[in-house]
Amino acid sequence: MIRVLLADDQNLVRAGFRSILHGEDGISVVAEAGDGAEAVRLAAAERPDVVLMDVRMPVVDGLEATRRIAADQRLAGVKVVILTTFDLDDYVYAALKAGAAGFLVKDTEPAELVHAVRVVARGDALLAPSVTRRLISEFADRVKEPPPAPLLNSLTEREREVLAGVAAGLSNDELARRLLVSPATAKTHVSRVLTKLRARDRAQLVVIAYESGVVRPGWLG
Repeated sequence: MIRVLLADDQNLVRAGFRSILHGEDGISVVAEAGDGAEAVRLAAAERPDVVLMDVRMPVVDGLEATRRIAADQRLAGVKVVILTTFDLDDYVYAALKAGAAGFLVKDTEPAELVHAVRVVARGDALLAPSVTRRLISEFADRVKEPPPAPLLNSLTEREREVLAGVAAGLSNDELARRLLVSPATAKTHVSRVLTKLRARDRAQLVVIAYESGVVRPGWLG
């Protein structure tokens, strides 16, 4: 069962998401929060698999709430998905750096919302990879020179290929086809890259790939 926490200060938004997710096989809404501080508290109490977090929250904003959840080792299994009205929101890139697993625009189709919850819960791939890639390209382009990334020295050439593929939004199956390996081998490669770069999840690998210069805006189309 995928356990979901809804965090949005608008009752109507939470009600809409709750109605979409209610009754879906294997998904349960376990709690709702009206501000960021409450979202952090409920995340610690309920240990949901997925938190749908509005970026603009009262008391504690969604970015800070995401950072607090991601920094808590006890909540390592909790995946935060940022909700935003605009698909190019400055806060979203910062939220990905803070530890969010991805993001959704609030007017996403019901089927896409359900699919996104399932995908991020299993940690298989980024949400809306093409949009996420465009967003990260937009803000990574503001970085004139990539900062030093000594951790990248620990990666093999194949693992750098894997990192670039993850930055392109490829799933494990797509990586496998690109690298001509089995999906299980691709998954192993991704796991090794996550460990070596000390990244929480694939979303943080995308940020690392852009900020380290492994890929640059525009390279991936």
